[in-house]
Amino acid sequence: MNFYADTQYDVVVVGAGHAGCEAALAAARMGCATLLLTIDMDKIAAMPCSPSIGGMAKGQLVKEIDALGGHMALITDRSAIQFRTLNTRKGPAVHSTRTQNDKALYSRHMKTALETCPNLDLKQAMVKALIIENNQIKGIVDATGYEYFAPCVIITTGTFLRGTVHIGATRIDAGRAGEFSSIDLGRHLSDLGFDMGRMKTGTPPRLHADSIDFSCFRRHMSDSEPIPFSFRTAAITTPMLPSFMGHTNARTHDIVRSNLKHSALYGGHIKGQSARYCPSFEDKIVKFPDRDSHHIILEYEGIHTKEIYASGLGNSLPLEIQYQVVRSVKGLEQARIMRPAYAIEYDFVNPLELFPTLETKRIKGLFLAGQINGTSGYEEAGGQGLWAGINAAGKVQKRPAFVLDRSQAYLGVMIDDLVTRGTTEPYRMFTSRAEYRLMLREDNADLRLADIAFEYGLIDADRLALCREIQEQTRKEIHRVRQMVVKPETAVNQRLSDLDSPPISTGVKLEQLLKRTEIDYQNLMAFAPPLEPVPARVARQVEIEIKYEGYITRQLNEIKKFKHLERIHIPARLDYGNVHGLSNEIREKLKKIQPETLGQASRIDGMTPAAISVMMVAIAAFNTQKSA
Repeated sequence: MNFYADTQYDVVVVGAGHAGCEAALAAARMGCATLLLTIDMDKIAAMPCSPSIGGMAKGQLVKEIDALGGHMALITDRSAIQFRTLNTRKGPAVHSTRTQNDKALYSRHMKTALETCPNLDLKQAMVKALIIENNQIKGIVDATGYEYFAPCVIITTGTFLRGTVHIGATRIDAGRAGEFSSIDLGRHLSDLGFDMGRMKTGTPPRLHADSIDFSCFRRHMSDSEPIPFSFRTAAITTPMLPSFMGHTNARTHDIVRSNLKHSALYGGHIKGQSARYCPSFEDKIVKFPDRDSHHIILEYEGIHTKEIYASGLGNSLPLEIQYQVVRSVKGLEQARIMRPAYAIEYDFVNPLELFPTLETKRIKGLFLAGQINGTSGYEEAGGQGLWAGINAAGKVQKRPAFVLDRSQAYLGVMIDDLVTRGTTEPYRMFTSRAEYRLMLREDNADLRLADIAFEYGLIDADRLALCREIQEQTRKEIHRVRQMVVKPETAVNQRLSDLDSPPISTGVKLEQLLKRTEIDYQNLMAFAPPLEPVPARVARQVEIEIKYEGYITRQLNEIKKFKHLERIHIPARLDYGNVHGLSNEIREKLKKIQPETLGQASRIDGMTPAAISVMMVAIAAFNTQKSA
């Protein structure tokens, strides 16, 4: 064996969680010799909290990862034990897929994907330091002193950077329960001068299924016809399992209130910032004192396990008090805790330290992705990992930066939020964060991103051709629907009456009928079917394009205005100190964030329209002077 070849790579990825797996697979798919290092080879793509993927806005992220050739959606489909489409009573902009997954299957399938991926090596090691020369990354050093070299390194350490698990007053150095904490690497990044902080998350107890009276809970079944997450999945083959909805009660709340001093969170043991959008049970009791009950959802952790995930009961109380809390709930009086709930604190790096490529401003060739950037959730991590992997490979190959803007993808919204505004709490994706969400739907993710994905070598020509065929079929069918006229015949009006739709007295175009709330695309088939059957995906696109035409036109006009500012690049050598008319606060933020475009600058907290006008003048003057 060539020893040097086993230590020299194009890209090294540190950490094999959801961010690390997507980063390594993306870089390898683009042809880079890639190394993925993990502390534990048996915990690849682990699901330490809820074994679920997707949900509000998160489903859109997963669809976009899939559209760009990522693996999260594929692995989800192969391990899902429940599918639900959320918000079906609302418009298509907020329809989101969520699955419950067999976490052991998910990890196993992802490990197989990594082991069989060309250009990718998977090794077990704990990284303790980076090798840096002249502010350029050169490689990493593991805990044994072994060195691996690469011009690009991606750190995706999740909750492992100086991670501390809390159960009551007990503190354990761990990245997750039962796993090593990455102490040395956390200290090393701090010593390098990175702006770092502490965040906190947690997980609820796992209960033994045989000790639960499920008759006291409301059963929720999977969708009868599951829609796969991945555009590449032909069929779902895993068995579907139910989940169960219940509630806490006044006694449950009293137990928590009387024991708050024993909670790690309220007993003063935890200093890290908690997530507002996913509060622990103690947080719910303190912050919502008037609530008589809170939801509990019991979900299977897998097909071949008795472990039940008790969503809603996450806490950092001592185990003996956790038993009191759990057993106060109707149906859980005899529940046995298989794994206790716990809170975990960990280091993160202020994402203002990053360029939009997720490369650090401080060290060239060093990228950060996932919870190390202050985010929460498997989906947010996977999206960042994919983004960083593409950009690291692109840097090695001297390709243009991969950056999607806010009008192109939820991924673009997330990255822009992080590198422009930073975060002081675990960042979570919401549909409300996306200004152009009607254009960024789950159903069109591959159609939006196929050309970009193909350009970077993330998908093959066949998949690109399929997307273009769908777009062409959609265009033709929209044209037909807009041209075809339906006459006021007796059979037509009878059909309209059956649909509780007003009759027509003159000829109308199919388009006008489809714009009626009570009529969908399938109803049109009774009036004027196409010459050849229209695929379901095409029918869906046609219906949305026509029904929401006015809203779509409005968003397209808004995107044009947005693009105008995005096209104005800020010169790298522009001295903000010499730009008259900017406040000192704005100057400092501009220096720290280093926005690449005027559009990005406009989204910095505290930026005003007047400051943007001043910037436009300064940029024009700088460019004129440079030309002269």
